[in-house]
Amino acid sequence: MSTAKIRAVIVDDEPLARSNLLVLSGRDPQIEVVAQCGSGAEAVEAIRRLRPDLLFLDVQMPECDGFDVLEMLGKDLPRTTIFVTAYDQYALRAFEAGALDYLLKPFDNARFELALNRAKQRIRTVENRQPLAPPSLERIVVRSAGEVCFLKTSEIDWIEAADYYACLHVGAKTHLLRRSMAELEEDLDPNLFCRVHRSSIVNLERVQGLKLAEDGEYEIMLHNGTRVRLSRRYRKHLEARLGGRGGTATQGAAT
Repeated sequence: MSTAKIRAVIVDDEPLARSNLLVLSGRDPQIEVVAQCGSGAEAVEAIRRLRPDLLFLDVQMPECDGFDVLEMLGKDLPRTTIFVTAYDQYALRAFEAGALDYLLKPFDNARFELALNRAKQRIRTVENRQPLAPPSLERIVVRSAGEVCFLKTSEIDWIEAADYYACLHVGAKTHLLRRSMAELEEDLDPNLFCRVHRSSIVNLERVQGLKLAEDGEYEIMLHNGTRVRLSRRYRKHLEARLGGRGGTATQGAAT
């Protein structure tokens, strides 16, 4: 078993709650708390920079809550996440998002130790496995009309940049995600998704063909009739990807 310490980050907007978690974690010689964050935005930056093994995450925080943190991190999530909150109504969402445990405030020392031991066991088990390539993102946490839902990436038709957000097109619906196009391109399954423009990514399963527009540039025709601009920079790459799927018709527009 590895003797390296398990590196943890504590995220809670209440200083007293952070202090309590720090004291409890400090009793275990295998745990090293590398950062304490009082906001979700601060947490995202610290987690990406420090790459901790374990995350203690509060749910309700101003401006950027716990689910926002998971959404923005994507595949940069630590190996294990334990939600720590005073609200029991988020438990199902937390487990659907991959949380190992859900500590409901106020909790006693025994309950904390149980959650921590489970986290240690999972982390050490992962450490002892052969390293694998990071899995492609299969679900995305999105917020819509005050709700949190978990969207299967395979259901996405295409994605377009929208200022500091990415707009996910799923049938007739759209969802805004606080992720950059570069981050999404890296996280999504490369066998299913392809960058076609600096501001567009398409699901290859939805591509019906290419059409030459009047200005001499190509547009991608999706199965639902949507047309997505194809940049010259990405054209050869897209055609090679589509060719590997049995070929896609290219139609010329009348001039």
